[in-house]
Amino acid sequence: SAGLVCPAARGADGGWLECRLRLTDLRDLSTAVQRMRRLFDLDADPYAVAERLGADPLLGPLVAERPGLRSPGAADPEELAVRTVLGGSPERAAALVRAYGKPLDVADGHLTHLFPAPAALTGAEVEEPVRTLCGALADGTIALDAGADRNSAERALAALPGVGPRAAAYIRMRALGDPDVGTQTEPEPRTAPEAGMAGRWRPWGAYALHHLWNAGLLPAGEMPGTAGLPAYAAAGRAG
Repeated sequence: SAGLVCPAARGADGGWLECRLRLTDLRDLSTAVQRMRRLFDLDADPYAVAERLGADPLLGPLVAERPGLRSPGAADPEELAVRTVLGGSPERAAALVRAYGKPLDVADGHLTHLFPAPAALTGAEVEEPVRTLCGALADGTIALDAGADRNSAERALAALPGVGPRAAAYIRMRALGDPDVGTQTEPEPRTAPEAGMAGRWRPWGAYALHHLWNAGLLPAGEMPGTAGLPAYAAAGRAG
């Protein structure tokens, strides 16, 4: 285990992050730091993103309003995938952790359990899509590690009963750290105008989505290739 991770964001006033780590083994420090870098997208090049998206008529004002906006990843890709498919309120995930998670040797405030590994949830009393996903993660049918093929993983996720293209694209963006989700792969056919709308944001489609979500131009969680795309395409034509 990489131990307990307790980050404190200071981006609003200082543009940096303060992160306090409680590790069970000092050798886990490098792993924990890398997980934090993925979680907060600290290896991004905000200048390259701003140069591309800032020139767009729709996104330009949004980029100026929120310079350096990141596309968050995940400290634990498999946990992110399970939480995405589980859906609902945070209390649902908390109940799952209490029922099936591994208790910590020493609790840290309200943190008492580790999120359950996929193998621990294959026979859990949860919705079938969650059990199916966990089975595919546990037996290696779907891999979400740093070297995983994004296209293969997304196709396999989308094919799982009850998961579908929207959740698969979201998992690809966060668990696999794809900076161009929404423009690089399309689980559903699109018209030429819609394809051009998203195509001009390559290779930073994920950042474009975050700007649209933050501005309320795209409903939270909507992904291109679903009902959300025409909404922001129309906004772009109007702008």
